Amino acid sequence: MGESVQKYFELTIPGPVIGLIFLLLSLVLLRQSKSVFIKKTKEEISQTSNYITGFLSLLFVPIGVGVVMHLSYLEQNFIPVLGVIFVSTILTIGFTAVLMEKINNYQKKNARKK
Repeated sequence: MGESVQKYFELTIPGPVIGLIFLLLSLVLLRQSKSVFIKKTKEEISQTSNYITGFLSLLFVPIGVGVVMHLSYLEQNFIPVLGVIFVSTILTIGFTAVLMEKINNYQKKNARKK
């Protein structure tokens, strides 16, 4: 579905990313649903995602091959690449911390309501 939307609207965002956004939106919008079908689908998605996580390390193989193929580029641009890696790592850690704080506050607020 994400690929279709990406091709139809000629977006620069990759189709799989659009598909993941659709999945996230559907899970958020349907999380309070009482439908048996929706609950079963959520359970299947959870089981599948837990299974796939075991193979996550395989996603790093193409990255490693790409790095080896472009070693000369990395040698020429070592400092800028290192800077980008450093800044993006700090931003990722910061974003993750803020997101986890919001999730924890949300869960605490919902726990008090029940």
